[in-house]
Amino acid sequence: MPNFAGTWKMKSSENFDELLKALGVNAMLRKVAVAAASNPHVEIRQDGEQFYIKTSTSVRTTEINFHIGEEFDEETVDGRKCKSLAIWESENKIHCEQTLVDGDGPKTYWTRELNGDELTLVFGADDVVCTRIYTRE
Repeated sequence: MPNFAGTWKMKSSENFDELLKALGVNAMLRKVAVAAASNPHVEIRQDGEQFYIKTSTSVRTTEINFHIGEEFDEETVDGRKCKSLAIWESENKIHCEQTLVDGDGPKTYWTRELNGDELTLVFGADDVVCTRIYTRE
C-alpha cells in the first residue's frame, strides 16, 4: 500500500484560475484565492485506508478525514458542501467523486496520485482540470 503520509510543498500548479472560473467564482474572489493558494502547506496522515488531509493557505485551512470506500462530508474547492466517496483508482491513485448537497453545479472530483516523493493532485469541474504537483518535505 502506498504511503501518502508526510508534509508536502507545492512545486507547480496549472489551471487553478480556470477551475475557479468553471465553478462560477467571481473575478475578485478568484484573484484572492489564486494568490492565497499559490503556496499551500499540506499535511497528510495515513493509517491503512484511513486518511487525514490538512491544507493550509494564508486565507483558509481545510481538513478532511475519510476512509477509502466510505462516504464522507467535504467541501468543493469553492466551499460548497458535498458528499464525497474516495476509491482506489490504481495502486497509487485515489479518485474521489463529489456530489453537491444543495443546488446545481459542475460535476466535481479530485485525485491524488503518489509517484515516489511526488504527489499529483488533480481537481476537476466538468471538463476543466487543474493539476498541482507537490514534493515531500
